[in-house]
Amino acid sequence: MKRQFRDLAVVLGFMAVIFGFSLLNILKPDTAVSISERRQLAARPKLSQTALFSGAYFQAYEQYLLDQFVFRTELRSFKAFTRLYLLNQQDNNDIYLVGGNISKLEYPLNEKAIGRAAEKLNSIYRQYLQGMRVSYAIIPDKNYFMAANNGYLSMDYNELQQIMQSTVKNMDYLNLFDLLTLDDYYKTDLHWRQEKLINVANKIFEHYGLQTRVTLEQFVKTELYPFYGSYYGQAALKTKPDTLLYLNNKYLEKALVFDYETEATGKMYLPEKFEGVDPYDVFLSGAKALLTITNPHAPGNKELLLFRDSFSSSLAPLLAEGYAKITLIDLRYIAAELLEEYLQFSPDQDVLFLYNTQILNNSILFK
Repeated sequence: MKRQFRDLAVVLGFMAVIFGFSLLNILKPDTAVSISERRQLAARPKLSQTALFSGAYFQAYEQYLLDQFVFRTELRSFKAFTRLYLLNQQDNNDIYLVGGNISKLEYPLNEKAIGRAAEKLNSIYRQYLQGMRVSYAIIPDKNYFMAANNGYLSMDYNELQQIMQSTVKNMDYLNLFDLLTLDDYYKTDLHWRQEKLINVANKIFEHYGLQTRVTLEQFVKTELYPFYGSYYGQAALKTKPDTLLYLNNKYLEKALVFDYETEATGKMYLPEKFEGVDPYDVFLSGAKALLTITNPHAPGNKELLLFRDSFSSSLAPLLAEGYAKITLIDLRYIAAELLEEYLQFSPDQDVLFLYNTQILNNSILFK
């Protein structure tokens, strides 16, 4: 008899869980955005005859159920805690933590991708940049400082640099690796911290022969807290957030940023973006194909063409202290063949290709 009651209790408990979660999912309103994951969640797909018979509807509905599942954030946190701290696994879906610093494994080195990136630079040089002062620099990702020293797989950064140096032609290599440390990056995000880039900006000024030098003292510091970076949501664990700090002054405040896509002119910093899906969009409004910064108070009339990824969003305002005009070009969002429709190239312009190692190792992202 006791066993029958026990079996009945198990069955009833199981049914309560199943039907309870089902009811909660029915009653729960859909969530449009996951702030912790910094992405839009799948919405309920529309039913159509084509989608139904092709199977696309069921695939979309499965993703919708996964994204909108009740207690999804808590369950993700439980899974990450179990894998890292109970099962002692080194990472959770390639996300790992060292001393409160979160990073994502980038391994192995994709030699073909690095070679493809180098040839991309060469093709743009041949098409637009011959006779100009052209250089390239590589930004190491956080794994350069965290992975190998803590027992994690790491790409061969020396090999990456060697492939680039042996393949890229007609350009100077500006080495930034020795200028950076792990403390120069956010703990919960992949990006570097703007207030830590004074030496990087000065190295670039010196490399191109500009007399401009910047110091922290010439800027007003604005702190935004709490900053939950992209790795925070992927880690799905409660860790201490960062403080996002941006540097401004009366001259940069008057600088103008032109967006070629919207044909609108705005400011260097947009603090209202801090409350959005990606708080890093405070810098230059985030991912954009083409932007031009004009600083009428720059010491000369020098121009810089900056082929970049998202890391340059926080560096470019510092470089605007030395350049009257900076054009930022993101080849992930605009094909190189279209550049001549928007830009004029001149031998007087400085040119810098500046990419982090993760972009180079996934150069298929270039259009």
